[in-house]
Amino acid sequence: MKAIETYQKQFLAFLETYKEEREPKNLYEPIAYILNLGGKRLRPVLTLMTTDCFDGDTHQALDAALAVEVFHNFSLIHDDIMDAAPLRRGHQTVHEKWDLNTGILSGDAMLIMAYQLFENYQPETFQKLAKLFSQTALEVCEGQQYDIDFETRSDVSISEYLKMIEYKTAVLVGAAMKMGAIVANASTEDQNRCYEFGRNLGIAFQLQDDYLDAFGNPETFGKQVGGDILENKKTYLYLKALEFSSEKDQRQLKQLFSNDGSDFKDKIQIVKELFIASGAAEATKKAITSYTKKAFEVLQAITIADKNKQILQDFGTQLMTRDV
Repeated sequence: MKAIETYQKQFLAFLETYKEEREPKNLYEPIAYILNLGGKRLRPVLTLMTTDCFDGDTHQALDAALAVEVFHNFSLIHDDIMDAAPLRRGHQTVHEKWDLNTGILSGDAMLIMAYQLFENYQPETFQKLAKLFSQTALEVCEGQQYDIDFETRSDVSISEYLKMIEYKTAVLVGAAMKMGAIVANASTEDQNRCYEFGRNLGIAFQLQDDYLDAFGNPETFGKQVGGDILENKKTYLYLKALEFSSEKDQRQLKQLFSNDGSDFKDKIQIVKELFIASGAAEATKKAITSYTKKAFEVLQAITIADKNKQILQDFGTQLMTRDV
């Protein structure tokens, strides 16, 4: 297998060939814009890596990898509209740079374009990829709806939160890996194991994101530390803090996370102290380790060379120990 940077370069070179000028410009320029904003390219890289793990041709996996990336960015455009977010990766969001209608329509076009990429495969492979993609896309929408519902609920449970991040984030990571296995003609058992590896890694990845939002280094994290706290998001940290805290601290935490709590001076620092004192910060780190361990246990059952298992394990370890 190649180094991760090699897969990234291969994917980015393919992405460049995809971003041809099309008409009408007001539909396609926003699509090229968000695809140019960068990001970790985690999902397409995992698709290529998985194909390579089974000694498949990574060039054959490029269309599937791009479909995953196009869909992911479609979801970001619509998420940003729903969140009224002004910035994405340090740049104006599509609906801010253009307008709301453009964001909706360009996002819709991206979803269709993602499906079109599967048309480049033979019928049997196309059917497997499209079926997986449809199920995953629907689950991502379900996860987004759960996230929206949680904003107005005060009784969100840990299990509900984990289901939300599984659908909103983790299933697409799992699907990206399973697509790579499908393109490589891996066995159905190994395809499903790749999905489970990616799904568990995706949950750990999102929990790590929650943790870094509160405790990350402002210089490396890439966005405002404490953003989730200011937005009153009921993350794993928050839910665990409620579970572990005294009644007095529970009341303070709920007050801080109420709509009028945003005006509290030093809100981020007070909440972080409650996260640490309650044991929620430590519990979140343990959960990250637990889901990463689950992923690695599944990885050991996949019938690929040990050296390839090690590369995937190293990749997973890097994700879980990152500070960005």
